[in-house]
Amino acid sequence: MNLPRGTSPARSRSALIFLLLLLTLGLTGVLAYQAQRSAREHRATAERALNDYAAFVAWGFARHASEYLGSAAFTTLKHTVGEPEGKAAPLAAFSEGEEASAMASCGCPIIPVAHYVFRFTLGTGELQFQGDIPSRSDQAELVRAVNAHAHTAYDPHRGMAIMDSLGGEGQTLLVYTLRRDSGGTPVSVDGFVTDWRMLAPLFRKVLERERLLPPSLTRGLVADSFFAVRVSSAAGHEVYRSPMQYPEQFAASDTLLGPFNGLTAQVMLRPSAARQLVIGGLPKSRLPLLLGLLVLTAGVVAATLVQFRREAQFARMRADWVSSVSHELRTPLAQIRMFAETLLLRRTRSEGERQRSLEIIDQEARRLTHLVENVLHFSRAGRGAHRIIPQVVEIATQVEDVVDTFAPLARSRRADLRVDLQPGVVAPVDAGALRQILLNLLDNAVKYGPVGQIVVVRARMDAACVRIEVEDQGPGIPARDRARVWQPFRRLERDAESATGGSGIGLSVVRELASLHGGRSWVEDAPGGGARIVVELPGARRRAPVPVAEPEPVAM
Repeated sequence: MNLPRGTSPARSRSALIFLLLLLTLGLTGVLAYQAQRSAREHRATAERALNDYAAFVAWGFARHASEYLGSAAFTTLKHTVGEPEGKAAPLAAFSEGEEASAMASCGCPIIPVAHYVFRFTLGTGELQFQGDIPSRSDQAELVRAVNAHAHTAYDPHRGMAIMDSLGGEGQTLLVYTLRRDSGGTPVSVDGFVTDWRMLAPLFRKVLERERLLPPSLTRGLVADSFFAVRVSSAAGHEVYRSPMQYPEQFAASDTLLGPFNGLTAQVMLRPSAARQLVIGGLPKSRLPLLLGLLVLTAGVVAATLVQFRREAQFARMRADWVSSVSHELRTPLAQIRMFAETLLLRRTRSEGERQRSLEIIDQEARRLTHLVENVLHFSRAGRGAHRIIPQVVEIATQVEDVVDTFAPLARSRRADLRVDLQPGVVAPVDAGALRQILLNLLDNAVKYGPVGQIVVVRARMDAACVRIEVEDQGPGIPARDRARVWQPFRRLERDAESATGGSGIGLSVVRELASLHGGRSWVEDAPGGGARIVVELPGARRRAPVPVAEPEPVAM
């Protein structure tokens, strides 16, 4: 694959991964939008179905109520004024209890007569009343209204007519029939006046007796469990309302038929009944869940990008570390090779030069060994394969051996190593690990301190721990950077551009080995302005003194 000039494969791969992550986020957004749209359409379909159920119930209720009211009006006319459009009978208003007996005798509904029964003879203008006799003004209004209605709206095929809002009050209901003689000439108007609210028992019977929803849906439950009904007149007055009322979320209305077309029935479905009326119930909004998933996906993408960036930074640090370690290895190898060739070619001019070449070879070999051991320790720690074998040793002896081993390297920087050791302190430590800890601390102090400095190594018992300190006279470590120096591949900003080399893993190996012992490590300020690095290992104690045997007496 040919890449544009100046574009590295790693950068191209990073751009591709970034593009794929953004594409994933965009695809997730599109899927979330489609899922929300589908859920919204599903909910709209369910709501339309519930509104259709409400319209179906309203339609059925209006038709059943029209039949009930028509039958009740016809029966009431028959019992109060005689057969509609038939032979007239004496006027008879229902007294208390007669309504129930009339219903029982015919087995049909009856409209209670709340006001009066009347007969208006057209030829003579005579008015007859049974029940409450209205005032003269109401009688005049009755005659005017009936005359106007009979000439314009009366349907002889129905045999009766219904008027509402008599007198402008909007609460009255007038039911009448027009009687004719044998020649078909109208002779009288017979009827009764009641109140719209007297129709409430009839609407209640419709709810009790008629199945307005299929039994497979209601499952034996009463109508109130699914819907509420409200009936209003043309003037807007409420005629009937069912005991239970529900919000108008899913509602529909229909007009009653025939002479009762001034009444409107409104049906409101119970929202919680949607679980039985619609398969699966009314779908809940998926928007919070989808938004949550979208935010979560965005968070995962962002975390992936951050992690990828960190991985790229770590890869760059690792590449820099490989370069630094290679440089660190190349320098002592070059020194060893140069002085070894000098000795092989016998170019030394004196025994002193020969001895000096051998010392440099030994010094650089020690430095090379220390660097290789450091890399091995770091590699094992990264794989979790590092193991220590603690043994009780005397700390002062171990520290002195390491200082003597490091002395040639310290002399190359003209550093003066001084020890301040508390004798008789023993602790369970891995001798090899303790040696690597001290070598790393000494190398760090000598490398970053000034030429000719004094490096002090201390070891003493502190409570139940042994405290090991390495103190230099360098520039010190700022407080803000003291947590970072223990991280691998990290160097201080002031040392990043300096000529002082380093692998960047020395202090991280120190902390790892101290942690394996159950100890800890930290940085302090040295009194002279340098840095004091402290390692604390647990389990320290004083060695018991060895008893001195008394000399045996010599027999004379």
